[in-house]
Amino acid sequence: MPASTSVKLNTGAEMPTVGLGTWKSKPGAVEHAVEFALKNGYKHIDTAAAYENEKEVGLGIKASGVPRESIFLTTKLNNPDQRNPAAALQASLEALQTPYLDLWLMHWPAPMTKDMKADKEYDWLTTWKDMEKLYQENPDKLKAIGVSNFSVKFLERLLKEAKVVPAVNQIELHPSCPQQELVDYCVSKGIVVTAYSPLGSDNSPLLTNPVVKKIADKYSVSPANVLISLQANRKSVTVLPKSVTNERILANAKIIDLTEEDISDLFAIDKTAHFRACHPGWTGFGSLGFPDCE
Repeated sequence: MPASTSVKLNTGAEMPTVGLGTWKSKPGAVEHAVEFALKNGYKHIDTAAAYENEKEVGLGIKASGVPRESIFLTTKLNNPDQRNPAAALQASLEALQTPYLDLWLMHWPAPMTKDMKADKEYDWLTTWKDMEKLYQENPDKLKAIGVSNFSVKFLERLLKEAKVVPAVNQIELHPSCPQQELVDYCVSKGIVVTAYSPLGSDNSPLLTNPVVKKIADKYSVSPANVLISLQANRKSVTVLPKSVTNERILANAKIIDLTEEDISDLFAIDKTAHFRACHPGWTGFGSLGFPDCE
């Protein structure tokens, strides 16, 4: 299928396909990255309380001069805040200097204590129910809610009790971690998928993959363009390339249409070179239902 420029959420809202990711983008650099991206055509910015840069992202949005209503803004509920999402939501709105969020995600189904230890006395499903309540009672502050790092197993548990179907599930997606079964499951339930780490995360290991390079040469684009475009060519998938460099921010926005053969060749990389950069084991809750982590 040809690459999308936006996808429709189950709320009816349009979410721009390509967004600027800000994980590991440091204060001092991230303000400029957000400002530059918005001034140069990006309409979708993704951050999180855990990234400790919401304030700076907010400053970048303000400095861009782009009207707030023209921007799709996502942030996430931090794991240690799962017992009190209402206070966390307010803190995020204040840090970002915004009256509302277009999307608020539960960052991980992994409640934690303030010192980042697994809080096994608390159930993330209770947090989701609190998020639903906040969403239903504050339509002026929350346009959509969703999840991040949820496997099929965890989504099945959520959907059995949910009053609100998550609008989005944000997960790691790239040719060495395509997670097609999870993507298909989300799409079947009307949940849009957002791909993080499309280049394979730290040091972008997939940029030097011979299959990626061959397809990049075919279209006279960079390997990064191929990897980002792969996600934009998937049904109901949006993607978050991240950079604080002007040149790369501009380059990452270039999306190309890929053929079925291109996509098959890219997905075949997983058969011989599978990896997951962000393993859920760090949370203290094991595999979180991801088959390749069990």
